[in-house]
Amino acid sequence: MVRLENGARPIRRTRPRTCIGCGTESPKKGLIRVVRKPDGSVSIDPTGKAPGRGAYLCASMECLREAKKRKALFRCLKVEIPASLYDEIEAYIATLPERTD
Repeated sequence: MVRLENGARPIRRTRPRTCIGCGTESPKKGLIRVVRKPDGSVSIDPTGKAPGRGAYLCASMECLREAKKRKALFRCLKVEIPASLYDEIEAYIATLPERTD
């Protein structure tokens, strides 16, 4: 990493990610990442760092329903999405704490 003249580290800029359900842009930390791994399997990525092609969803049931209705995960990840994954995402959303933004 490059250091500035005064010894401080440069500011790291992050791009907002777009929810595939509602289309709003949010910071990566506020979204759920679904990843297609190099072996072709699809799963939730709670760390946000797993290798592979990723798609982001808001942590809300409305966004999940909209993404499922529009087959957005299929289009983003370019692989058939099993119905069990939607159930898994739904259960994952239920375990997250309520947000009060």
